[in-house]
Amino acid sequence: MKKLKERWGVTSNLQLAVIFMVFSITGSSAVFAAKPFLTWIGLDRHNFSPDFIWGGLLYLTFRILLIFPIYQILLVIYGWFFGQFKFFWAFEKKMLARLGLGFLLK
Repeated sequence: MKKLKERWGVTSNLQLAVIFMVFSITGSSAVFAAKPFLTWIGLDRHNFSPDFIWGGLLYLTFRILLIFPIYQILLVIYGWFFGQFKFFWAFEKKMLARLGLGFLLK
């Protein structure tokens, strides 16, 4: 934990615990929010043929592609709510830059 605190620039164990909590809440929320959103736009599991093996994989691909942006947005929102906006905004910028999407934040 000491190396992680140094790498992230975290000063206390409480701050580290809050950061872990934000990551866990964000992941769960993003997965939870993806299904109703897919249904709302008309892409639920029933639209893909169950006889066709690729139908399930196609649905999962759409869901994972949707979870990613939801996760990014929720991470910053929950980070702000728990008083760690500065950490999560910097984390978000670094992650998007590594994925080649840093231009989205400029």
